[in-house]
Amino acid sequence: MAKKKEISVEEKLRALYNLQLIDSRIDEIRNVRGELPLEVEDLEDEVAGLSLRVENFNTDIETLKESIKAKLNGIEDSKVLIKKYTKQQDNVRNNREYTSLAKETEFQELEIQLAEKNVKEFKAQIEHKSDVIGKAQERLTDKETHLKHKKDALNEILSETEKEEEALLEKSAKYQKQIEERLMIAYNRIRTNVKNGLAIVAIERGAAGGSFFTIPPQVQVEIAGRKKVITDEHSGRILVDAELAAEQKIKMEKMFAKI
Repeated sequence: MAKKKEISVEEKLRALYNLQLIDSRIDEIRNVRGELPLEVEDLEDEVAGLSLRVENFNTDIETLKESIKAKLNGIEDSKVLIKKYTKQQDNVRNNREYTSLAKETEFQELEIQLAEKNVKEFKAQIEHKSDVIGKAQERLTDKETHLKHKKDALNEILSETEKEEEALLEKSAKYQKQIEERLMIAYNRIRTNVKNGLAIVAIERGAAGGSFFTIPPQVQVEIAGRKKVITDEHSGRILVDAELAAEQKIKMEKMFAKI
């Protein structure tokens, strides 16, 4: 079986730097989107919550209207019974029957009073809930308008960057396969631990890019020699010489232009 070709440290550094440039470009694209996806998601949740609230209040109002209808029907029934009992009182044979009918009439009158009180309370509840619905609906309309604007903005950004991001992710995956697992683990760990996601930086003015700590001349010579992977003792980032970085930037910029 043919032995797998061992790639040089310089080739590893170039592959790593290429990967860094690709991943940084992906970071830029995602930074353009910023918090928009989360804002859209939060607004969608708010709109759904407000819609459900309005729906529930409308259901409550319909229930209250049915209750009012039932109470009004009950009042009419009680009035019929009162009329019936009053008529029967004219034909009673003794005081016991008269008293019994009088109690039934009094009971129905109390039922009417209670039903009228309930109707008044139900109408007050409907008025209150209608007021709440009006305010909730106004807020819902504002949120829906805001959501539409945010969605339009997000869709516009997505339409401009989605294709490029997908292509870059494919390129990133391709370069990751070229890099040994040990280096990929280190690369991902460093990217996670630094704010700007730069795991690999070039030497600039005798210091690691973005750092003020000077790198000893002997170490700079070793970095330029590209014979081993060297990390910055202060930030832990992998270091490459400025010439290699410039060469790979030109190469990657040409690739980006084609995407």
